[in-house]
Amino acid sequence: MTTADDVFTEVSAVPAARSVALSHLSLELGHLYMDDYEQGGQRLREHFRRVAPWARAAAGQVAVARPRISTCFLIDDYFTRFSSPREVVPALVAAARAADLEIDYVARESGCARVGDLDLAAVVQAHIVDEPPEGTTGGRPPVSVSGWLTNGERSPSAAAAAMSAPRPWAPPRESAIRNHSIFVDVELWSVENGERKWSCPFLAAVWQLQRLGLLRHLGEPVAEPVPGRPEELPAAWDEMPAVLRLNPKAAPFRAYRTFNVLDRRFLAIEHAVRTILSQVGVDPLVAGQVLERAGAEGVALPDETVERIDYLFV
Repeated sequence: MTTADDVFTEVSAVPAARSVALSHLSLELGHLYMDDYEQGGQRLREHFRRVAPWARAAAGQVAVARPRISTCFLIDDYFTRFSSPREVVPALVAAARAADLEIDYVARESGCARVGDLDLAAVVQAHIVDEPPEGTTGGRPPVSVSGWLTNGERSPSAAAAAMSAPRPWAPPRESAIRNHSIFVDVELWSVENGERKWSCPFLAAVWQLQRLGLLRHLGEPVAEPVPGRPEELPAAWDEMPAVLRLNPKAAPFRAYRTFNVLDRRFLAIEHAVRTILSQVGVDPLVAGQVLERAGAEGVALPDETVERIDYLFV
């Protein structure tokens, strides 16, 4: 049975999940922090100048006769509130066009945490499959309580039961190990003033699920793109839609695959994103729907969500 907060639709609760339009590729044209914007138009133009050749190369790799490719840009209005949509979005569009790039969709990072009354991040977190490693004693709480998610087995706690010998140290161990472990322990949220503050990697994981067309709420897509013009945007971030379609001729926002051209400073974050997504249980109904449509188009699509995401770090 589902609840009002479910986002991955259960077949028993909702007969069918509404399908969404899908491009072949969703191309992210980078991500910036507040200090990047504060440096002005020259910094924005430099960003897109570096991104442009790689974005065009990625688009050229879509091996279909008539590729559907959309571009997007995520603005961080969650961790730092700065300027306004009315100022930031037109500046981004102008800087991208100077590099011969068009931004089809612009989204707010806050829209990965909450969409209207829907606590989207909490719902996605509830669908993390928590699988304690063999031999776990329960000394460390599950991810739903601790807010920490790992890709393997942590080092044992130094604490020992009363009257027992101290536990020897043991290294952490990655679950899908290849020769040697690369262990990751990801903080999903912190608590500030009694409320959860979602981490950047977790919101980025929600962003990827959204772009891959895998989010539903009671069978309906979440945060459908809303048409808008850069010169007609509101002054406050909360008044801007979670996803804004700037280009009326754009291919669909969601896609079979995503490609992300990012600065090297995001490499660790995206490693954490992949760790999170490898443990999110996507509803088989929605996943099967996307796979079936890809097959009908002759598009080879991996079963695993993380294998549909590619990167280039510049």
